[in-house]
Amino acid sequence: MGRVTSRTPVLRIRGQQRTTRPDAVAAEEPLEIRLNGTSLAVTMRTPGDDFDLVHGFLATEGVIGGPGDVAGLRYCDSVDVEGRNTYNVVDVDLAAGVPVPDTGLERNFYTSSSCGVCGKASIDAIRTKTAFDVAADTVRLPLEVLLVLPERLRAEQQVFAKTGGLHAAGLFASDGRLVALREDVGRHNAVDKVIGDGVRQGRLPLAGHVLMVSGRASFELTQKAAMAGIPVLAAVSAPSSLAVELAREVGITLIGFLRGDGCNVYTHQDRLVLPEQ
Repeated sequence: MGRVTSRTPVLRIRGQQRTTRPDAVAAEEPLEIRLNGTSLAVTMRTPGDDFDLVHGFLATEGVIGGPGDVAGLRYCDSVDVEGRNTYNVVDVDLAAGVPVPDTGLERNFYTSSSCGVCGKASIDAIRTKTAFDVAADTVRLPLEVLLVLPERLRAEQQVFAKTGGLHAAGLFASDGRLVALREDVGRHNAVDKVIGDGVRQGRLPLAGHVLMVSGRASFELTQKAAMAGIPVLAAVSAPSSLAVELAREVGITLIGFLRGDGCNVYTHQDRLVLPEQ
């Protein structure tokens, strides 16, 4: 398996002090996802939890609906200049009857760690329809539970503590209990890894849960939450206008600027239980 971090020499400047020392940086390597031997997508990710990433990506792109749609998956022989397996190619065998997606002009599955899925023909092409009725989710989330989630997420970011260079996504129960956490250089990869963990355990839809992300709430992350049946998406930073529009449309409670003792609730505020004033 690839390394999650690597060491590199740096010149450290702190005021008048100058020192040269090794420093840990987050690893970033390509992962190619193949279906039945045919390339489907390439994403730049932090190695680790790759099978979760693959399951989550396929589920949130509408390729699979659960673990039974995957007959098998394996690392392929992708070797470096020294002949060692890089573990950077995963081949997936879809179960009998599961259609292989059309990767023609309408959808372009090239992704990067910075921007997520890029080059899709239009907004309609990425408004993938979810099989779950997120709007019907009756979960209620006390404000005091919501406000502690960023601290709990940060406390579990082990690789971030070493490098300062990774996004995190955490899946929480409505009582604040952490269900799953994953880190990655790409925020969309971290989300796919968390959702993929749920896919592999047969727990979709992830009804009654909160998806907490360390960065902003983009359209793509909102779409992934909808595809997994997650009713609440919370972010420490801002949402985009398309994220707000999609959350309102599919029934997701979208929360931004979740920091300290406050937050902004953009859609479906009724799920939040506020203390009496």
